[in-house]
Amino acid sequence: MSKSLSFILGMALSAGLALTSAARADGDAVEGAKVFKKCAACHTASEPKNRVGPHLVGIVGRGVASVADYKYSKAMADHTAEVPVWTVEALDAYLRSPKGVVKGTKMAFAGLKKDEDVANVIAYLTDPSAAN
Repeated sequence: MSKSLSFILGMALSAGLALTSAARADGDAVEGAKVFKKCAACHTASEPKNRVGPHLVGIVGRGVASVADYKYSKAMADHTAEVPVWTVEALDAYLRSPKGVVKGTKMAFAGLKKDEDVANVIAYLTDPSAAN
């Protein structure tokens, strides 16, 4: 691998870790676990088991619509062309307005309205064990 490619990959990894750290710094995983109870009827963040919706284990940095044994809506599958990876920013937008971000999504949840709730859920999704 060339030095320039190594440098670019290193910078990209550092930027990704910084975003994850920033999201966790802005949110509280313990509070996020409480807010996540609104999501728990359809999703789990602590075990890779699908429910009505796909599991969310390791979602930050994971490909959108990438859980192999879950049947995503066509709208969500098509969304991967626009947003291929669940970044903190992509999750922030989606958690606020799932149907606004992915028109035709199967997700019935209207979204989280409070900035604090969104930040806390992202902190929880980033590291569910931090809520224990």
